[in-house]
Amino acid sequence: MTTFAELWRGIRKNLVAVIALCIVLVAVVVSVAAPYVAPYDPVRSDLGNAKLAPCLRHPFGTDELGRDILSRVIFGARTSLGIAAAATCIALTIGTMIGAIAGYARGKVDLAFSSVTDLTLAFPSLLLAIGISVVLGSSAYTVLLALALVGWADFARLVRGLALSISETDYVRAAVAAGCTRKRILTIHVLPNCLPLVIVAASLRFGAFILGESALSFLGLGLRPPMPSLGSMVNLGRDFMRSAPWMTVFPGAAIAVLILCFNTVGDALRDQLDPRLRLSQRN
Repeated sequence: MTTFAELWRGIRKNLVAVIALCIVLVAVVVSVAAPYVAPYDPVRSDLGNAKLAPCLRHPFGTDELGRDILSRVIFGARTSLGIAAAATCIALTIGTMIGAIAGYARGKVDLAFSSVTDLTLAFPSLLLAIGISVVLGSSAYTVLLALALVGWADFARLVRGLALSISETDYVRAAVAAGCTRKRILTIHVLPNCLPLVIVAASLRFGAFILGESALSFLGLGLRPPMPSLGSMVNLGRDFMRSAPWMTVFPGAAIAVLILCFNTVGDALRDQLDPRLRLSQRN
């Protein structure tokens, strides 16, 4: 298994991936420290400074209520990253458990779990998330639940395929012959060997969850006003595209940069952790 030192040596050869990783780390640190980093209160109105263009006092300008857009982008990124991280953890846990059990157990268990997975994947993910959010009502917890319920199926399908192939390996057969229980084989042999590619899938799915949260917030199904969200900020700025385009440009750019950086880091991790890609690169 690839160690952290080997992983870092491989990633640092890719300059674009290193830059993307630095941006991700800065975004995470700034989001966590948002109350201390943001220059203004993100929900405080100042009608006397409404729709100010970017300047020294307000680098990203202000919105129609005079709220500082930089502060709102920082807190909005905090919301997006927090929801995406929680949704990734929940979907990853559910999908990994279901996929591993289905792939190793096979038979009727595999058929039942695979049918549920295929049924979930049959629906467009965004439409399914919208439906869940509409039924449960708009809130941050609803968005989190909707994204997790939509995203687990991708992990389940991936882990199921990995578990099927791993269960045919010699060391698993040897463990069966030695009398190891199914639970021990699943936890000691199957799941650890699925972990590298699952990490890659999670890093790539993280960007999709950021986009999903932004889309739901854009439609008014996410965090309720006046608390900022990147998607809702883009939506609010639509009516002012000519008079104050910065209201939409900066939160939209934040969404694009975050997704691009997470996808770039995910691609770099895939190049280092996928044994088939590493073998082809050596050849």
